[in-house]
Amino acid sequence: MAFNKTKVAASFSRSAQDYAEHAVLQRTVAERLLERLELVNISPKVIVDAGSGPGYAARQLAMRYKGAQVLQLDLSMEMLSQSRSHDSRFFSKQKYVCGDAESLPLIKNSAELVFSSLMLQWCNDLDAAFTQIKSTLTKQGLFLFATLGPDTLKELRSSWAEVDDDVHVNTFIDMHDIGDALIRAGFVEPVMDVEHITLTYEDCFSLMKDLKTLGANNADEDRSKGLTGKNKIKGLESAYEKYRSEGRLPATYEVVYGHAWTPLQESSFDGLANEAYFPISSLKIRD
Repeated sequence: MAFNKTKVAASFSRSAQDYAEHAVLQRTVAERLLERLELVNISPKVIVDAGSGPGYAARQLAMRYKGAQVLQLDLSMEMLSQSRSHDSRFFSKQKYVCGDAESLPLIKNSAELVFSSLMLQWCNDLDAAFTQIKSTLTKQGLFLFATLGPDTLKELRSSWAEVDDDVHVNTFIDMHDIGDALIRAGFVEPVMDVEHITLTYEDCFSLMKDLKTLGANNADEDRSKGLTGKNKIKGLESAYEKYRSEGRLPATYEVVYGHAWTPLQESSFDGLANEAYFPISSLKIRD
């Protein structure tokens, strides 16, 4: 599966104006990721919010780390414009860059913290993204992220499978594969855990509308290019009904939280010997 980045950017640009109003999951995940910074003792001078969207997390980071320059990076220019509209200070330390995490237009070793909430799932080449992020960080820099795992929208995926064999729902990378990619990129001490968040909807149409508003519709290059007929939509709605509970339809999101550090010195050891997966509660405090 490969994402068409032009379509991804266009989709998020179309939803930019109303995104914050509908982004319940995105706001929740960003807040929980921000809370994890309470467990570390760092004083970053430069922070990159990779996949900053309308800028909620970036503004929170700026309040947490007074005086730090926060660079908002997003694939969508409209998202950046929407975020910029909330920052009216002439001498603002918020900076805005339209770019792709797989090819970061940033200076090497320029940031002490890269924060990324629900962006990595849109990367086609996770190794490239992690290599770029590591290159951007200083020594002993922190990469803190949240992304979506393979159980995301499992009810929708299963319901579509009863209708046809086309690709209708994006697929996402397993936590262990993410950890392996971090090691290959040269990060150390990777720590990850998983949380399942379930949103509920009155009907299937409400879910699909929400996904479209959030720009999260299918951008898979292999998806069927034809229109989805009314009969298939009815089939989807019928198949989804088996999940209804207490009058609502669930939509499950598997959220993978993680962090890793850049090493003080580059090591020549085989990365496979350094694989480790621990609960996020074991996050180490750095002095």
